[in-house]
Amino acid sequence: MFTGNGIKIFTGSSHPELAEIIARRLGIQVGRAEVSKSGIGETTVRIVESVREDDVYIINTGCGQVNTALMELCIMVHACKIASAKRITAVLPLFPYARQDKKDKSRAPITAKLVANMIQKSGCDHVVTMDLHASQIQGFFDVPVDKYLYAEPSAIQYIRSNFSLPEIVIVSPDAGGAKRATSMADRLGVDFALFHKERKKANEVSRMVLVGRVKGKIAVLVDDMADTCGTLCLAAQHLSEAGATRVFGLVTHGILSGNALKTIEESALEKLIVTNTLPQQENVAECSKIEVIDIGNVLAEVIRRSHYGESVSKLFDEVPY
Repeated sequence: MFTGNGIKIFTGSSHPELAEIIARRLGIQVGRAEVSKSGIGETTVRIVESVREDDVYIINTGCGQVNTALMELCIMVHACKIASAKRITAVLPLFPYARQDKKDKSRAPITAKLVANMIQKSGCDHVVTMDLHASQIQGFFDVPVDKYLYAEPSAIQYIRSNFSLPEIVIVSPDAGGAKRATSMADRLGVDFALFHKERKKANEVSRMVLVGRVKGKIAVLVDDMADTCGTLCLAAQHLSEAGATRVFGLVTHGILSGNALKTIEESALEKLIVTNTLPQQENVAECSKIEVIDIGNVLAEVIRRSHYGESVSKLFDEVPY
């Protein structure tokens, strides 16, 4: 039986609602910490309660003011480290700067590596994240990284509960997401299709070619994140033109920046299903097509298993109850 003894959960300002969901699932309270900004923008953190010899989990996600969230995390980790915490785990549902994972042009930085160094040097012993944009980011760390925490089991549960499987085709909006989409299609026992896309520049798709049959099917577009939603909505349009009866989007991280909500409302997407790795209350209020899957129970179970030294691999295949 989980008692919560020796475990502390703290949160920064990026997603306190998720921290509350996780703590409530574990039957404990979110730890008391004061996070503020000075007049010149410096982040100040004070851990109000003792963490000596405790197993500490600090939850902050890469959204909103990303740089502020990252500094809050690093300062909180450091504060707990010098306060004699036994072990410190950074829980980053959305890893900040995950898309800057390689040197794709001359003199470009690998910022995800820099972020990994910052978190480690702060004193972090363990990192938990969900659906990394690029798998190589786990190699940027010299501490354990539980990155194989896909939202896939939660997504599969949603599809089984809301659709008739013989009518479904899983679609990847680009070749990079083919592995994720084929994995989901195989586990559901349904058909798979993908788009080949060409970009003029970042976040602007010039041409998309559909590979696979979707006529007379319900198409479910799956991806790790939706930012401006240009790719998703263009893919949805092509799927409708190719004969798909209904089109849905299912993504882990609903960043939804810029005019994304307007783009979704005007698109062929019937619904965009996202998880709550980022705060979604405002998006749901503004756009009737947004639906949210709660992954707080998954992260809470990861924390429980990590605290007791149990394997988390079971969570790669099923949703905890």
